[in-house]
Amino acid sequence: MRAGEAPRLVVCDVDGTFVTSRDRVSPRTRGVVASLTAAGAGFMLATGRPPRWLLPVLDQVRVRPVCVCANGAVVYDAAADTVVHAETLAPDLLAAVAPEIARATAAVGGATFAVERVGRSAFDRADELFAVEPEYPHAWDTDEHSVQPRAELLAQPAVKLLVRNPALDSPELYALVREAVDPAVAQVTYSWGGGLLEVSAPGVSKMSGLQWALRHGHVGGAGAGAGGAVGAGDDAVTAAVADAARAPAGGGRGPAGGEPGAVEPRHVVAFGDMANDLEMIAWAGHGVAMGNAIPALKDAADEVTASNDDDGVARVLERWF
Repeated sequence: MRAGEAPRLVVCDVDGTFVTSRDRVSPRTRGVVASLTAAGAGFMLATGRPPRWLLPVLDQVRVRPVCVCANGAVVYDAAADTVVHAETLAPDLLAAVAPEIARATAAVGGATFAVERVGRSAFDRADELFAVEPEYPHAWDTDEHSVQPRAELLAQPAVKLLVRNPALDSPELYALVREAVDPAVAQVTYSWGGGLLEVSAPGVSKMSGLQWALRHGHVGGAGAGAGGAVGAGDDAVTAAVADAARAPAGGGRGPAGGEPGAVEPRHVVAFGDMANDLEMIAWAGHGVAMGNAIPALKDAADEVTASNDDDGVARVLERWF
């Protein structure tokens, strides 16, 4: 993105980035989102959350954007309340990966599993989409789930396999599991520090979800009820940055290509704070790490802003909007 040139598309992670520690969108952030959409720029959310967990966030802003959910495995059109794309882990892959993770974590107490499945709407029944093993220790208080034995849990396609070991922090757990799971088989990342990993289909990331949305015109959001296209232990995770820089499908920060008026990576400003944002931050024309971000993301970013509790997103976007 050229100096002084306003972005055509703004992409924000949600937790630790777009919302405060109290899960609120600050007045200053709401104001700059209204300004950028009024100026004709696109706005998207890219998150590890499933669509149903975005509703409390979307209720705080006057825009219904296309959202990349489940770390890139799901693309959700909030204006239409429709899942427009999903990439799932097949049952045979789940059945192969889970034992490898169990073996890799056996010396530290093992791991328990949960799965996130995909529906058609943010209003689908949560207990049909989120299933856990009986022993699974929830990271957040919730009764919106079903309980299934492991064999049943892994017998249906899922957009995410959740791996839990609360005795470790997430970077420690990641360091063990990444040695056991070939990236060509499944993608492993994390978005929270308390011993929780998220496993997706191979090649899936927030970057890949954004690339799919750009290719298919599911980009942006110009106001409430309106969507549409725009403009016609961190050492263990830093390898993802190099992989992202070599990514296909229009990624990277090279010269412009494609059709005139199309949104390309060089037109994008992206914000994030955790390991699951690494590929997206490396891919965007201007990648911004929050002040509360993990060190690996700060190293990968073009800029480090203030924290999510100090209007870090708004401070950057107010240069243009």
